[in-house]
Amino acid sequence: MESTIVMINLFGAVALLLFGLALVKDGMTRAFGVKLRSGLALGTRGPFRSFFAGFVATVALQSSTATALMIASFVEKNLVRARMAQIVLLGANIGTAVTAWLVATGIESISPLIILVGVVFYKSSGSSARQGLGSALVGIGLMLLSLHLLSLATEPMRQSPALAAFLTLLGDAWPAALAFSTVLAIISSSSLAVVVLILSLAAMGILSPALTVILVLGANLGGAVPPVIATLKAAASARRVTLGNLLVRGIGCLVVLPFAGQVADLLAALPLPATKLPVDVHLAFNIVVALVFWPLSSPLSRLMEKLVPEEKPEDTGPKYLDDSALSTPVVALSGATREVLRVGDLIEAMLIRTMRAFNENNLSPLKDVGELEHQVDALQQEVKIYLSRLGRQGVSGESAARSIIIIDYAINLEHVGDIIEKGLQEQVRKKIVNGLKFSEDGYKELANLFNLTIENLRIAQTIFVTRDTGLARQLMEVKVDVRRMEKQSSERHLERLRDGRLDSLQTSSLHLDMLRDLKRVNAHLVSVAYPILDESGQLTESRLRSNAN
Repeated sequence: MESTIVMINLFGAVALLLFGLALVKDGMTRAFGVKLRSGLALGTRGPFRSFFAGFVATVALQSSTATALMIASFVEKNLVRARMAQIVLLGANIGTAVTAWLVATGIESISPLIILVGVVFYKSSGSSARQGLGSALVGIGLMLLSLHLLSLATEPMRQSPALAAFLTLLGDAWPAALAFSTVLAIISSSSLAVVVLILSLAAMGILSPALTVILVLGANLGGAVPPVIATLKAAASARRVTLGNLLVRGIGCLVVLPFAGQVADLLAALPLPATKLPVDVHLAFNIVVALVFWPLSSPLSRLMEKLVPEEKPEDTGPKYLDDSALSTPVVALSGATREVLRVGDLIEAMLIRTMRAFNENNLSPLKDVGELEHQVDALQQEVKIYLSRLGRQGVSGESAARSIIIIDYAINLEHVGDIIEKGLQEQVRKKIVNGLKFSEDGYKELANLFNLTIENLRIAQTIFVTRDTGLARQLMEVKVDVRRMEKQSSERHLERLRDGRLDSLQTSSLHLDMLRDLKRVNAHLVSVAYPILDESGQLTESRLRSNAN
């Protein structure tokens, strides 16, 4: 009975740690998701900036897996080069190691205060960003509290003969110990959680230094597996990033494994607390791996291109408009929804290519924009024809309303495609061909608005499928942010003109035209939220109702 209670306490503490990690990731994404994604995208134009961007994103999200999936999606969309993505993940690995090191500093005593502040933030504001920040603070407090609970839960295990025998078995079979820790990290989807668990066991004095090193290596190896699993069905470019990170960690573990005892002795000789050995090993391992593989990032990228070749290009015609489904409105509407999501993906590709050309001052990303716009026109036309045929079947009620929403969203996406091709693309082309250069402030303002627009498109796609009221409100709030950004950027641009800045004078019309077109794009994207908020009674004729209503 006593052993059952010990195991329940242990698993409960681990579950609380994982729940805290999830809260931090979700809260930080809600509060700073756009800025984190923008910073990660803009921060990959050089190796040092890429490394720092990966480090910061992982410390903020408390998840190297989230950073890996984010950067893999950027590579898939041709927003980030593969070599820079590998360096981002080296920074992310150190970021999660630093997080573990900070958790082990003994600040768990302030966890109630952090939870209290987080709850106050969450309850006292109707802002989605502030609520996200409050949720993240609660998550951090729960993580620290779980560390204290882990210490209490593992204390009775100190005298356990079964645990001692099991650890002795692992200590005599290093590959088995590595595999055991790897599996734990894969199951929990968090190397941080496993390292914290190892930290609690090490504090009891029941782990040998060499076994501690092995278990930490396994946590690192297992932490690289969830992103690989998550991208199995993604494009080849995304899979190369996550597989490359797994290869880097795997090589590091295989090299260090035979010398685990010597590594433990080396760290023991340093003036470091013996109880903190797991987090010290975790940090040291990732720093050494980063130093070794940073110079090898280019060969690694080329190797991954050979190991994971490109797939054949997809058919550009409709894929989900099944004529046989017209007799079943629910199935037909589902197919039309999936087809319109493809249109949204094409729009995202157009936006990203245009932004890359703007960022890199290079015309080559623009070469496919016209063809993508033709595909957008063709697919949205096919969707309209398909749904008009469905309408002739006599659909009514909710199916008829859903059909109208699908058509409206498809039309708005088609308008966005026109704005990108006839507006933004031509403005970027003019900038490059004429050798024009924006002021540093002007460039940052436009780049931030580009990234915000891409993020809003992704939110709109999610809202279109899920009809989530909370996300719809968030998108409406972002509309106000876009309007403010456009107004502030215009005012700052005019101030630079009054100051006689030559770079601003040369790019004045381009700057204002791009601001206008990005604002128009966002207005079309936000329209997907109107019917959802209207149905729930959260939309007046002119604005969102307040939370108090």
